[in-house]
Amino acid sequence: IMKKAIFIAAFAVAAASAQAKDIVDTAVAAGDFKTLATALQKAGLVETLKGKGPFTVFAPTDAAFAKVPKAQLDALLADKEKLTAVLTYHVVPGKVMAKDVKAGQVKTVQGSELTVSTSGGVKVDDANVVKTDIVADNGVIHVIDSVVLPK
Repeated sequence: IMKKAIFIAAFAVAAASAQAKDIVDTAVAAGDFKTLATALQKAGLVETLKGKGPFTVFAPTDAAFAKVPKAQLDALLADKEKLTAVLTYHVVPGKVMAKDVKAGQVKTVQGSELTVSTSGGVKVDDANVVKTDIVADNGVIHVIDSVVLPK
């Protein structure tokens, strides 16, 4: 009886830790997206990306944001409208896994199109996709090494 109780307790803990996370929680848990999380908060997009989705997010790492000159990044973080446009340019409606990525133009939530290329690795505009298929319960994250800007 004791072994059975321990097994049930262990199963309950495992089930609780396997609870699905949305895109924002998944990115925060990864630990490499502090600037992105801050930007999403400033733009008021946290609730959107915690929503039903599904979304495909091309997520710039903290190192990608560090490539943006500090004055330019500070100005962007202070301009909610421009920040929202830049962040939603990193989001594509639907759940697009790496195996389903095709070269060409992809319409973003922001409204303009990202250019996806697949020769010699996958790129979105000028950013390299460095990690793919980080699955969340409302979409998927692909990690990119640069911040991409709408035209």
